Amino acid sequence: MALTESIPNYVQTDPDVRLMLQVQNDDPVAFEELVERYQTRLLHLLEHLIHRKEQAEDLVQEVFLRVYRARKTYSVQAKFSTWLFTIANNVANNALRKLSRRKEVNIVGSSSGESAAKPMDEMALAASGLMPARQLASAEMSEVVRLAVQSLSERQRTALLLSRFEHMSYAEIADVMELTPQAIKSLLSRARGNLKTILEPYFQDGARP
Repeated sequence: MALTESIPNYVQTDPDVRLMLQVQNDDPVAFEELVERYQTRLLHLLEHLIHRKEQAEDLVQEVFLRVYRARKTYSVQAKFSTWLFTIANNVANNALRKLSRRKEVNIVGSSSGESAAKPMDEMALAASGLMPARQLASAEMSEVVRLAVQSLSERQRTALLLSRFEHMSYAEIADVMELTPQAIKSLLSRARGNLKTILEPYFQDGARP
């Protein structure tokens, strides 16, 4: 399958699109390279969306399985990462619905893991525009931030994670979540406001430089 002139330049130059086109032609090495490039990023995202590390690892495998099964019908319409994270978002939503049906709503806790705490802390503080008012113990900060992020709606949390962890634009997040860019802008604004309200008792105002 050849790239056409109708495809935007930023897509034509996306190396991951080219790898996926090789996967479409049953190239196992190209598929392994895509897995290597994205498995850690997917794991971090899914851990924060479903709050279960072991299940997140299984879901990463499911995402790549879906990618491989869809290789023959893959169509170059956007950056590969946008297409991949759309699949990941659908997989995460399905997992959350299953957990909800089992009435396992209290699913946050030790599954977050120490390795995930620091990036989550930084993300929430940067998003809220707050700086520490006092020296918090690492465990205390992680718990405060975890509860703050968990309190966001599913859509706000997903949009924030894609924005902060994947540095996606409004348009790219909109493609992943099947919303408009304006809706994404509104979601992110509400997410930041909600985080600031929750975290303000623990942190003092301080605009980022």
